[in-house]
Amino acid sequence: MNNRLSVYSDSRDNNFNLIRFVAASLVLFSHSYALIQLPGPMVQLIGMSWATIAVNVFFITSGFLVAGSLFARNNLLAFIWARVLRIYPALIVAMIFCVFFIGWYFTTESSVSYFSDPETIKFFIRNTTLFNGVRYELPGVFESNLYPGTVNGSLWTLPFEIDMYAYLALICCALTYVKKYIDKEFFKAAFFLITFTAVAIAAYSHSSDPVNYDLHFFALFFSGSCFFLLREHICMSFRLFALLAILLFLSAFNQDIFYFSFILFSPYLVIYLAYVPGGLIRNLNKLGDYSYGIYIYAFPVQQSISALFPGVSVSTMITLSFTITLLLACLSWHLVEKNILRFKGSYVIFEGFIRKLHNKISFRFLCLRVCGKERKK
Repeated sequence: MNNRLSVYSDSRDNNFNLIRFVAASLVLFSHSYALIQLPGPMVQLIGMSWATIAVNVFFITSGFLVAGSLFARNNLLAFIWARVLRIYPALIVAMIFCVFFIGWYFTTESSVSYFSDPETIKFFIRNTTLFNGVRYELPGVFESNLYPGTVNGSLWTLPFEIDMYAYLALICCALTYVKKYIDKEFFKAAFFLITFTAVAIAAYSHSSDPVNYDLHFFALFFSGSCFFLLREHICMSFRLFALLAILLFLSAFNQDIFYFSFILFSPYLVIYLAYVPGGLIRNLNKLGDYSYGIYIYAFPVQQSISALFPGVSVSTMITLSFTITLLLACLSWHLVEKNILRFKGSYVIFEGFIRKLHNKISFRFLCLRVCGKERKK
């Protein structure tokens, strides 16, 4: 029986929606402790919160799926357009929710002062473009919370996600160009070498202060991408999965060893769980992908609950925030994300425009050269 990853990856029937749903829910779970100033489980033991583990899983799955998107399309413009549609429309709606509903309701300033404050405008523009990072504060909002000021702390990873898309596109373009002059296997070998180097450096320097998140996320994202690129050479083995899971569990006695084990083993564990287990769990795919909605709405919902119910318990925070956030995530998927993703093919409009623009510029340049030569004569 052929258990190569390539056999599984050709099918759209997988558990990625479930994995990302669980990861987003773990971020909500972990933040339920942080936002009411309670120590979260797992941190003292392994040096990572559930939120940290979940975000790492996001980057692994994103690396695998985004690499698949890029290599399948083999068109840089189509790839960029697909990434824009996946990230920005739902994010813009979420920021409208944060500014015009959450912020307006909870601000201690008057409506006129709040909406005319430059900080409100900066919050909206920065967080809907993700250029130069994100902004967390809105004027007069959540200033008395136990975790004061921050409206949507989960957004901090999104600029890194955008960076990873850019790194992947640039590296693939560079390697594709070089591959023309070298052996065909050079692309895979070079990609693996880049990934291995990033993982090694990240593992060596993980305890540095401040943490180099660009390097850390690069290692995880490109590990996922490398799994896709080398899928014909990777075997999906339950014995290997069980062995790596046991080793990861046993490494928890030391935080440095756990980090090394996690960054080394987690890509295989995540990809295995994404494809091999089947049965009833695959039915979640029929519902939709609610993970992104949970991720971008959970934090402001939790901060709102903290403001409305001072002294709220962890269990109440988890139950109430998950219920409200899941509802918002469902609305986001069915009303925004799913409908927007239907326009993935519309990149051809831009491709045609760029081609016409290029031809026009080339024609004008040719005319100038001809006219120039005629004048000289």
